[in-house]
Amino acid sequence: MEEKDCAVCADFIVVKALENGVTIIGLTRGKDTKFHHSEKLDKGKVMIAQFTEPTSAMKIRGKAWILTKHGTVEAGE
Repeated sequence: MEEKDCAVCADFIVVKALENGVTIIGLTRGKDTKFHHSEKLDKGKVMIAQFTEPTSAMKIRGKAWILTKHGTVEAGE
């Protein structure tokens, strides 16, 4: 697939776990949204994730910093 065919494919997020057991879940795009991948992070661990043609959304459970090109968000309580 060429880059021009998937405009969101260049979007990345950075997730830094602020507690043990932070879960990152990738969700598919299309008619039916489904879970297709998950990762668990322990406190202090960082994951850099990229949106792709099949990945339209990410769900993050637990206390974490999420950095995007749009800004920073803290998830969890």
